[in-house]
Amino acid sequence: MNSAFLHKLFGTTPGKGVQPKEAIAYSVAGFGQNFICTIIGSYITVFMTDALLFGADGVKVGGVSGAIAVAILMLGARIFDALNDPIMGSVVDKTRTQWGKCRPYLKWMAFPIGIMTILCFLPVFSAENVYNGTQTTIAFTTIAVIYIVWSVAYTIADVPYWGLSTCLTNNTVTRGNILTVARMFCTVGAGIVTVFLPVITGALTEKFKYADTAADKALIAADKADAIANMVSNQGIDKDAAIQTFVGTVKQGMEISNADTLKWTYFIAAVVLVAAAIPMFFYGFKNTTERFTSDENPPSFGHNLKLLFKNKELMLIVLSGVLGGARMVYSYTGGLYFAKYILQNEGLYGVITLLVVPGGLVASILVPWMSKKFTKKWSYIAVHLFGGVVMTVMYFVGYDAPWKMIVCAIGLVLLGIPQGVNNIITYAMIGDTVDYLEWKTGERGEGICFAMQTLINKIGMAVGAFIGVLSMSIAGINARTYEVANPDALWNVLIISGIVSMFACAVPMFFYTITEKKQAQMVAEIEARKAVKK
Repeated sequence: MNSAFLHKLFGTTPGKGVQPKEAIAYSVAGFGQNFICTIIGSYITVFMTDALLFGADGVKVGGVSGAIAVAILMLGARIFDALNDPIMGSVVDKTRTQWGKCRPYLKWMAFPIGIMTILCFLPVFSAENVYNGTQTTIAFTTIAVIYIVWSVAYTIADVPYWGLSTCLTNNTVTRGNILTVARMFCTVGAGIVTVFLPVITGALTEKFKYADTAADKALIAADKADAIANMVSNQGIDKDAAIQTFVGTVKQGMEISNADTLKWTYFIAAVVLVAAAIPMFFYGFKNTTERFTSDENPPSFGHNLKLLFKNKELMLIVLSGVLGGARMVYSYTGGLYFAKYILQNEGLYGVITLLVVPGGLVASILVPWMSKKFTKKWSYIAVHLFGGVVMTVMYFVGYDAPWKMIVCAIGLVLLGIPQGVNNIITYAMIGDTVDYLEWKTGERGEGICFAMQTLINKIGMAVGAFIGVLSMSIAGINARTYEVANPDALWNVLIISGIVSMFACAVPMFFYTITEKKQAQMVAEIEARKAVKK
């Protein structure tokens, strides 16, 4: 690719500072990271509810329904994980190696994360044994423990990965451009998993779908004709009753086969994605350079926490991120359940996620222009208010007619705009708050600051998984029989939670004060102070 084009794309200078090769390597690492993040974030809940049948009617864990237990696990584990992020941020700020403070974690954690990801989809438990209660507790406990360990391992790599962007350059425009491309790579990596995996699982399990129709019953009756005749003649049972008995038996067998096929499919998918992702971690480590790190004595965790609360601009971003945790719940587990059980086509989940992509790509391309023209702050506020309006329209339109589905499809394309802007601008704004903290206190604290970004991401994943599985329970979905008691409930939960979250996350940002001009002034003052010290 033309080097002049790459320098223009990233806003870099030939032979000076960060170079395009580093920006690409940084983006490639994010691409691989999102293979792992997405299969866990989008499918570990479905693995538990559908492949291991914790979402089947009658399955209990500790006295509560299996679906509710999974929802609580997803929420609790992710919040626990998010609270670990400041600790990891402090560890990063204390790290001193020949490779820097952030890069080495890409090298050290690639294999541990890969191993734990595969173990999360451990295929050793039988769906039938979970359903009948003989393995329910041990299966839930085992996967819960593995999932929590995975979340800790992932944090150890995720926090320094995003902190690395501030170590590559202190130029907010260049950093913003690098993050724009990195987030696009991350989006593509996540998109590959969300688009193709449901298509694969849907195709492999299609033969186990049973429609309770006369035609299906006739097929089973023909297949089991000799056994039915034997039951009628030897046991004196009515033929229709005998057919119904075999229909029930076959149906139950198909349900278990469906679940076990899902189980192995998710496991194999995890192995393949991990094998592809690990080399990308090492590529990112090998081809980047840290330039802006502190050589002073590393701060204590307590000191870092005090720094956090001195960084009021960062706290506003964190509050906004927490309030916005449900803004994209449709793209997590809930969207998959909607496609699978309401639209009755699991592969349509890929369509749902693809519809968001065009708007996201347009937003990604426009972010540098929007930031320059309107500032990051007002761009962020505007797109989320816009997203709230779009979801409100979708709610009142509904989904139960072809023309309504077309309107909602257009709505999803438009929702890609706030999703794309948020994915990029938030990272860039946190990078600016690192400069703000150094300007205010003399300390950068990249690790502890970018720990807040991963905290926001994990809160979003926690809320997304929790609301998704909770909506499954509220809608009365039975993961074994595919029966849905209240289809509208799933739609209402997903859309209303998104509306509230879109509007709420914009509120704190009205109080955010860092502009592009102010950031440049802060960096200039920081450099002047350093020059005086020399």
